[in-house]
Amino acid sequence: MVSLNFIHPPDFKNITRNKKIEIIPIPKKVILPLSQHAGAPSEPVVNAGDSVKTGSLIAQAKGFISSNLHSSISGKVIAIEESSHPVIGSSRAIIIESDGQDIKTYLDSVPAKDILGLSKEEIMTLIKEAGIVGLGGAAFPLSVKLSPPPAKKINSLIINGAECEPFLTCDHRLMLEKPKEIILGAQLIAKVLGVKDITIGIEENKLNAIESLNSASFRLKAEELKVKVVRLKTRYPQGGEKQLIKTLLNKEVPSGGLPLDIGIVVNNAQTVFAVYEAVYLRKPLYERVITISGSFSNIAKNILVRIGTPIKDVLDYCGLSPKLDIYKIVMGGPMTGVAQCNLNAPIIKGTSGILVMDKRCKLEGEELECIRCSRCIEACPAGLMPCMIGLSAKKEKFDIASSYDPFDCIECGSCSFVCPSNIPLVQLIKLAKLKIKRQ
Repeated sequence: MVSLNFIHPPDFKNITRNKKIEIIPIPKKVILPLSQHAGAPSEPVVNAGDSVKTGSLIAQAKGFISSNLHSSISGKVIAIEESSHPVIGSSRAIIIESDGQDIKTYLDSVPAKDILGLSKEEIMTLIKEAGIVGLGGAAFPLSVKLSPPPAKKINSLIINGAECEPFLTCDHRLMLEKPKEIILGAQLIAKVLGVKDITIGIEENKLNAIESLNSASFRLKAEELKVKVVRLKTRYPQGGEKQLIKTLLNKEVPSGGLPLDIGIVVNNAQTVFAVYEAVYLRKPLYERVITISGSFSNIAKNILVRIGTPIKDVLDYCGLSPKLDIYKIVMGGPMTGVAQCNLNAPIIKGTSGILVMDKRCKLEGEELECIRCSRCIEACPAGLMPCMIGLSAKKEKFDIASSYDPFDCIECGSCSFVCPSNIPLVQLIKLAKLKIKRQ
């Protein structure tokens, strides 16, 4: 990485930053895709007709890079079949109908041992059993991320509280409302990794979150563990792993490499909170906080939602009217999110928000030829040449595209955002990656 390039899109966080987390009602039905994490889909351990409780294991990890899946409601499994998926279109899913009781199975597993007395192996087992994945969007199984090869010595843990994507404030609210739990979760991860230094990076548009975590870390000081909360400039994509590492520790992840190659692990703030719940409460990952925002401030909220809840149910709770002039509904943020064509698709583990946009957000003008202005190069946080990868992909010259290191692209969307010719560069780069992998 030659230099750190950032852009400064409007953040629109004022819409929801002061909205406290609301707990939405239990859905009547949940759709739980077996593919909602990086790696192999989970393998069902239940059958249609089985009764389950909230937190029951319903599918287990299949292979090293995979994740357990738990029921988010109590009720009956009514089907295991192909169903709508918000990212990949469709996927096999376990569909559960609620009994309206929300009987929780994990409450029977009250910790019998002092948490501080748990070994790192015991903590790791609890994390793996809970089905925790990265909740910043990548959804990489956390147990795998915390199991580096013996030759890779981890020295530093970074907690990512940047939340640089416009509109989204779910992590911000969690850092304000659950700072103690986030610090305790970070301490658990540090114990697993055997590190003594924790750095928490938060953008300066969340000053109250910085103060909140500073206060919590002071009150929860752990022996021989150094916790530092760092104020970051507000810019995009500050929250990218490689960009955050460079900003906070002035270290560079090599091209094609991973943070663990230079002794660093990065975890999202909400992921760390899930670790706290898994270890202290024995609670598996079956719900998460998301932001509902966009062009209509009357429906904007931060909510705690059960995984598997249909998008339509969430928007109905928020008061979305069919009379609104809606242009697009996006899962995630405006820069990296996925437009939805089916509102029966469910909230999944990697969902950070739902944006409801009107026609003011429609891209004006048609796609033009590249004018070689180099704005995409100046904006690229990975130091790539998006225009050249895009041009090669358009001409189906994927051997040429591969020479421009497309796999270093973090798909942040900065190149598409700044392009005056409206070229969908990030989509072309995704296409190039897919084609090169298949060659």
